[in-house]
Amino acid sequence: MKLEIRTILSLVILAAAAQAVAAQGTVRNWTIDGVKRQALVFAPKPATNDIRHPVVFAWHGHGGNMQGTSQQMHIQTVWPEAIVVYAQGLPSQSPVDPNGTKPGWQTEAGQNGDRDLKLFDAMLATIKQNHSVDDARIYTTGFSNGGGFSYLLWAERGKKIAAIGEVAGRLFPAEHLTLTRPLLAIAGQADTTDPFALQQQTIEDARQVDNATGNGQSCGQVCKFYASTSQTPVKTFIHPGAHVYPPWAPTEIVKFFKNHHL
Repeated sequence: MKLEIRTILSLVILAAAAQAVAAQGTVRNWTIDGVKRQALVFAPKPATNDIRHPVVFAWHGHGGNMQGTSQQMHIQTVWPEAIVVYAQGLPSQSPVDPNGTKPGWQTEAGQNGDRDLKLFDAMLATIKQNHSVDDARIYTTGFSNGGGFSYLLWAERGKKIAAIGEVAGRLFPAEHLTLTRPLLAIAGQADTTDPFALQQQTIEDARQVDNATGNGQSCGQVCKFYASTSQTPVKTFIHPGAHVYPPWAPTEIVKFFKNHHL
């Protein structure tokens, strides 16, 4: 009897440990052009039937990290059925960090040997190899520099992306959007870190590409929905704040993603 009790206790402890690891996500590694890259991946437990899961790539802001972003965005708790990937950036130059001492993402194709676009390609390939993925439901979201990188993915990898959800980001001038893709954009009118006017210009450009050029309809206090003749709407949340990631952002982004697929 004592042996059985010990066995049961051991199994309970192992199960609890497994759940703790799942809650923390799994760090995965890639080598891109000889450089080690990492991401924190949250994935649902394998199902008994062939359920194909959506994938969300989430990108931190300049100076951020994958662990902190997984807690701030917590897409995995809002959408537990999804595979969520929080990648780790490398030291990158930016308007607020000209010496490139803090981690971030490229803003245009060709920068830094396209190391971050290559990372996206490698991560997506690995996720598809290891998990059952719904190719029609691959999404990108990010904050600040990570929001800008989501726009860059739309411009350079748009055929693979079903929708974009970004906060306080913008597309840089060398890049151009050509494919129609649903967009949710969150921006602060008092943002001076990534100036609101530049974010607003990117949103306007996206509306033109997405055939969402009407006056829009109110969908809340700071929310506006622009219907699209190509079924690729633009939804905006323009709040009075500065360069922040609102606590309600993850819920709105996931709700938007669930409504759109390729």
